[in-house]
Amino acid sequence: MTRIIAGAAGRVTLTVPKSGTRPTSDRVREALFSALEARDVLDGARVLDLYAGSGALGLEAASRGAASVVLVEKNAAAARVAKANAGLVSKATRTDAGAVSVVQSAVASFLASAAGPFDVVFSDPPYEVTDAEVAADLEALVPLLASGALVVIERSSRSPEPTWPAALAPRSPKKYGETTIWFAESPAA
Repeated sequence: MTRIIAGAAGRVTLTVPKSGTRPTSDRVREALFSALEARDVLDGARVLDLYAGSGALGLEAASRGAASVVLVEKNAAAARVAKANAGLVSKATRTDAGAVSVVQSAVASFLASAAGPFDVVFSDPPYEVTDAEVAADLEALVPLLASGALVVIERSSRSPEPTWPAALAPRSPKKYGETTIWFAESPAA
């Protein structure tokens, strides 16, 4: 069972696609969002969730005060699930349903035509997405980032550190069993 951990939609149960996704565990999400709240980056943030799956990361941010969330998911079934989950969270948080949007698209295509800026970006690519593809996503993401934006990458602990573009400053990663969370920031103005 996947659920929203805290915030206005805390305890809302999310549906998870039957296949093709690897939901972030509650333990990892709880640790991640504790770190984000300690940095005070969520309240009023414009959030982008790439490879969104069920939308759990972006929807957790919405529950905790993000102003807007864009969930990007290529798989049609997963995008439908994310849209249904977004409706549940929007209802629980009593926010405009438009505050959370779901875009069914490949990440590279979305990044090539998207308009920013985004303050917080989550990227949880499937394990089969290559390190080179992750690096290309990061390069394409840079022009869409707000000053001082935070980028969060979730990868297998067996994967190497992402290849960060020069415009992003990596921070210390956090390891949770088989999952490593990598952080980087865009320069502040």
